[in-house]
Amino acid sequence: MYFRDIVGQDEIKERLIHSVKSGQIAHAQLFCGPEGVGKFSLALAYARYIQCTQRGENDACGKCPSCRQFDNNLMHPDLHFVFPIVKKDRKNVCDYYITDWRSFVSENAYFCLDEWLEYLGAANSQAMIYAEESKEILRKMSLKTYQSEYKVMIIWLPERMNDTCANKLLKLLEEPYEKTVFLLVSNNPAAVLGTIISRTQPIRVRPLPEETIASTLISRFSLSQADAFSVAHLAAGNFRKALESIRINDETKEYFDLFVSLMRLAYGRKIQDLKSWSEEVAGLGREKERNFLEYAQRMLRENYIYNLQRPELNYMTQQEAGFSQRFAPFIHERNVTQLMEEFERAYYDIGQNANGKIVFFDLAIKCILLLKS
Repeated sequence: MYFRDIVGQDEIKERLIHSVKSGQIAHAQLFCGPEGVGKFSLALAYARYIQCTQRGENDACGKCPSCRQFDNNLMHPDLHFVFPIVKKDRKNVCDYYITDWRSFVSENAYFCLDEWLEYLGAANSQAMIYAEESKEILRKMSLKTYQSEYKVMIIWLPERMNDTCANKLLKLLEEPYEKTVFLLVSNNPAAVLGTIISRTQPIRVRPLPEETIASTLISRFSLSQADAFSVAHLAAGNFRKALESIRINDETKEYFDLFVSLMRLAYGRKIQDLKSWSEEVAGLGREKERNFLEYAQRMLRENYIYNLQRPELNYMTQQEAGFSQRFAPFIHERNVTQLMEEFERAYYDIGQNANGKIVFFDLAIKCILLLKS
């Protein structure tokens, strides 16, 4: 990953490059912002630029031994990764998965946790960074550098870090080894230990402008201007969503079908069918259950906005918009807030390992009452 490969974010690129040129590299930096805006890509390109031995004016050279090792499946001895994993057969540190991780990252510039878990064949599991990882972090960062001036560790999704591991990391951030750089990449910094946040330099990565996404889709994928801007509008600043939109997305189709079924069955007060629906959703696995609930909340918001008859404010596919033509009037000011609260409560309960069948059946019953209000 080079800076030139990253969509937009030119101001941040310039700031990162300047920090290297001026020798003012903060030892701990937090790349934070919404999903799909290029945070991890920026951190990885930054690491390459830091460790490049023949840096160009605006990017790494791509020719020095360091760059060649980056190009060779990220096999650089002074580059380390920490990322969420699924504990299996007592394999609870990242190094057990590092070969898979390097291949995955090399193949995907913009990705999410679900895609990483699917790559591992653990799509229905919850992933985290376990306590044992703290020993590996300490060991790796205490080593002397092999060939670069700096050791760099990229920690993806520190909000998934076990409390014990987070506290050990905090101590390392308070008293860092010389010439070490920690690059934390977070979708939800509010869930990261506050004392860790206070010891990092924040780099806020904002959603991409529609024009930037559209022009990239036109140049890289030869989309027509009309199609590119339509996809960019739907993506709402998230380039990963834009990429999803130009290929078949079976998972989103599944969530759409489940949402439509829930609303129709709830409106029809079909209790027995809703019980079967609850059992079906509860079989998706925790991560997909929560993804569905996020999708459903988005659809509720979009349907409420649909009633304003301001199409430029809506972010829906043609299929979603077709359903909303008839469904939107049932989402109004008398029930939208309560519906959103019930879906948010279900999201929290699933995250706390509550029984999925009970959570989703209770949610379905609440939908019956609120859709008729």
